[in-house]
Amino acid sequence: MKYRGRKDAPIKVGISTCLLGENVRFDSGHKRDRFITDILGDYFHFIPVCPEMDVGMGVPREAVHLIDEPGGTRMVGVRSGKDWTTKMRRYSDRRVKRLAKDRLSGYILKSKSPSCGMERVKLFHPNGNPHSANGVGMYTEYLLKEYPLLPVEEEGRLHDIGLRENFIVRVFAYHRLQELFSGRFSRKEVVRFHTIHKYLLLAHSPKHYTQMGKLVAAIADYKPTEFQAEYSQLLMEGLKVKTTTKKNVNVLMHIVGFFKKHLPADDKKYLLQVIDDYHKQLVPLVVPLTLIKRYVDKYEVSYLADQIYLSPHPKELMLRNHV
Repeated sequence: MKYRGRKDAPIKVGISTCLLGENVRFDSGHKRDRFITDILGDYFHFIPVCPEMDVGMGVPREAVHLIDEPGGTRMVGVRSGKDWTTKMRRYSDRRVKRLAKDRLSGYILKSKSPSCGMERVKLFHPNGNPHSANGVGMYTEYLLKEYPLLPVEEEGRLHDIGLRENFIVRVFAYHRLQELFSGRFSRKEVVRFHTIHKYLLLAHSPKHYTQMGKLVAAIADYKPTEFQAEYSQLLMEGLKVKTTTKKNVNVLMHIVGFFKKHLPADDKKYLLQVIDDYHKQLVPLVVPLTLIKRYVDKYEVSYLADQIYLSPHPKELMLRNHV
């Protein structure tokens, strides 16, 4: 089965080919992940890569291990000891650089893979005995170095709802960032981008939001390329910080202030009660947000209507529906 996600999706995400259900693994099997193919596939166009196939290992093939040595990590066949290190490193360097033309907004990797694993990849001694599980896949090593701001995650970690939402928030944000800096940009465009991301950033890292505000205020002092690089780094670093119930409550209370001249006393009391229920983890975040969005529409609060925080990703993904 060959699966690429939506062809017309503007958001391109790199992915380990086996996660799409293609039989490219060493044992002729696959590791299809249905959350990726059946749900994320409605929003992303996947760019599949299988380094081990691309360097000519074939299917089926001998499994490979990463050997940890003083001079660096080597990739060798488990039984034959055939050394694939040079081929894999040359391929990884070329393939990762070619990804620039695809303008990826994210990447999903196969966990524990000696080529694609992001973390906790097994390392072995030259004699074949296990060494540790602190390795990084050889291809992924080049990917992370070439694109340090790119949202990258492993399929296994995406089953953690917190990590899943954080990754998807970053993918959509990175795509918007790419659109902002796709050509010449104006101070007005940057200010608007920064403004509509205010509450999203505050829910992740108030510190980064403050730093970015100072940077935007001083935009005239920077060359465009310098500003783009620094602003992009701060945005993606800030969003990588995990949001918490406490930070979300602080944002929700800021938002309530916009309704103080509109809401009747009973409605305001009810909204505050719903936020308190969320604070106590009795209801998911989607409950107070749904109520707030209703008030935003009813009272036409344009500043809030533009806030990415209220809809950072498609509601169909139901990422805020969990306590």
